[in-house]
Amino acid sequence: MSADELPVTFDIVHATRYAYTESVSISHHVARLSPRALAHQACLDHELDVDPAPAVLSTHTDYFGNDTTFFAMQRAHRGLTVTARSRVRVAPRSAPAPADTPPWESAADRSALPFDALEALYDGTSLRVAPEFLEYARPSFPAGRPLLEAVADLTTRVHGDFTFDTEATTVTTSLSEVFRLRRGVCQDFTRVEIACLRSLGVPALYVSGYLETAPPPGMPRRVGADASHAWLTFYCPGTGWIDIDPTNNLLPSTGHVTLARGLDYGDVSPIHGVILGGGRHRLQVSVDVVRVGDAADNGG
Repeated sequence: MSADELPVTFDIVHATRYAYTESVSISHHVARLSPRALAHQACLDHELDVDPAPAVLSTHTDYFGNDTTFFAMQRAHRGLTVTARSRVRVAPRSAPAPADTPPWESAADRSALPFDALEALYDGTSLRVAPEFLEYARPSFPAGRPLLEAVADLTTRVHGDFTFDTEATTVTTSLSEVFRLRRGVCQDFTRVEIACLRSLGVPALYVSGYLETAPPPGMPRRVGADASHAWLTFYCPGTGWIDIDPTNNLLPSTGHVTLARGLDYGDVSPIHGVILGGGRHRLQVSVDVVRVGDAADNGG
């Protein structure tokens, strides 16, 4: 087995720091910062440190199967730091040859789709499918074209037509505005492609996660590796879910670590919450994804 076919183990540190101009009296937060258990991925260790210590902390699995932590602060504070430390093992993913996948129309046949794929046809609150997304997607999906071949072509077009620009959008920028600007970041690329696929009736989900910060020697550094990343997964009859990354125009492998899946960003946001007080706030986020060895080095 060659080195690129071996599982890879990563240590991940994701630190989020809020500084408030006024005191916060009460705050409630939900975090999705534990790498998800998948066929190709195992979370070996995970801990979440919250400072100041919360009065309430509990964990559960949400509707979409994501590990979720709820915590509440019930005394005054002027800052909040949430640090997630994880060790995760990621194995190479097997995907069929694009030409061997079924015609794309089979993914749009609702009578043959499993329930989780049917759910993935419906728009989240900020993913409203409009005619312009169907018009944009159509050239990649002529009648009878193999599904993965068509999706890969659409991904290449999104990657080429949209410019990666960290200043162009925020998490509140509407999808129609992103489409007009043709600029944005990974979540924008992802939302555009999901809207295109759903406009055709192809099930697709939003994926949050990480990229390897420093790729192996000789490999190009991926766009978006200094923060949490986003890509999508679509349903392929006969295969199941296949991930694809429009920001980097590739099929994810061992360099992508999955945190959560959902209909839209709101279902997978690493941290969100409600606070009482606080005035204005300053946010700092840092992410480090460090390779600690291959499977042979870690008992795999």
